[in-house]
Amino acid sequence: MDLPYELTDLLRLAYSAEKAAAFAYQGHAGSVKDESDKIRIKEIEDDEWVHREEVLHLMKTYEIPVSRWYEIKYHVIGKAISGSCYVIGWFMPMYFAGRLESGNVNEYYHMVALFHTMGITAHDEILVEMGIKEKEHELYFLSKIRTHRLLPVFEKIFSWGATKSFNDIDI
Repeated sequence: MDLPYELTDLLRLAYSAEKAAAFAYQGHAGSVKDESDKIRIKEIEDDEWVHREEVLHLMKTYEIPVSRWYEIKYHVIGKAISGSCYVIGWFMPMYFAGRLESGNVNEYYHMVALFHTMGITAHDEILVEMGIKEKEHELYFLSKIRTHRLLPVFEKIFSWGATKSFNDIDI
């Protein structure tokens, strides 16, 4: 069964972007001092690897090849972010991780909607589960920066923070 281009591209993008996120969290966990933060960020990294495997399973189901371009692009992005975590302090990695996760929630719910246009509901549970997990990640990172003095400035510039989210999922 041929899926719409928008859905196949979204699956390819999600697959590669999950690798970038996992790489970024390796640097993020390595750069924070608090041991409980290290542990939680490592758990989030592990979730990203699981999401990548789940997306790959969907891609294989519909014979969607991995995008070489996305793999290279997001590999480089993930490694660059990972390294930057050691030099930019703790706030920006926490902020941008939360902002990224906020958008990722929508990705998985959008996949559900796109599959529904094809009459396919078989993947609802796993896609919704991944969306909820991304929301949990967003809320964790927000909890770490909620009272930081720079949050209002970053929220105004980047449209995410204590009063703004890229999704309306309430868990």
